[in-house]
Amino acid sequence: MSIRVMLVDDQVLLRTGFRMVLAAQPDMEVVAEAGDGAEAIENLRSTAVDVVLMDVRMPRLDGVEATRRICAAPNPPKVLILTTFDLDEYAFSGLKAGASGFMLKDVPPGELLGAIRSVHSGDAVVAPSTTRRLLDRFSPMLPSSGAEPQHKELERLTEREREVTLLVAQGLSNGEIAARLVLSEATVKTHVGRILTKLGLRDRVQVVVLAYETGLVRAGGGGR
Repeated sequence: MSIRVMLVDDQVLLRTGFRMVLAAQPDMEVVAEAGDGAEAIENLRSTAVDVVLMDVRMPRLDGVEATRRICAAPNPPKVLILTTFDLDEYAFSGLKAGASGFMLKDVPPGELLGAIRSVHSGDAVVAPSTTRRLLDRFSPMLPSSGAEPQHKELERLTEREREVTLLVAQGLSNGEIAARLVLSEATVKTHVGRILTKLGLRDRVQVVVLAYETGLVRAGGGGR
């Protein structure tokens, strides 16, 4: 079954480019397009979508607010934020709103396709190390390194789960975490699943955001 994708961007030429790339894939289908967040939400009422490629700066309703509304709905599609380096603050807000990751608008086609497939499969979010770099760059928004973690659920994590949380927040993949902690990838995946459940989070991106916001991880990637 094809991955059903909706393209949301106010620039028609960009949507056309993305559509051409996706249309060449046997496992992907562009089922809807929208020129702003409001139109995207309207489309979702009548069209089944698996992954939304969401621009951030658009008229009427921007991508961040649209992402927040989409992700708050029952059984929402996955959302990938489309951004540029000079709009990092929007990408950060999009992640907090529930997006599963973000991509640069000039991303190579292969990376874009891989990101869509990864997110659709519920796997690791797009480029955790890139997420970390975005958060590091945007560190003035986050607590100072002297702040103690304030998220009460963090206290529910076991020592091993806390180790895994720190490594996820530092941008390591399951394979890299497994090598670092001398565990199997299956065991790491189980730990990540338990962490998400205990913290009430949806995916790895939200683990990264929480770890930085609480001061569990300092800007620059270091753990407390």
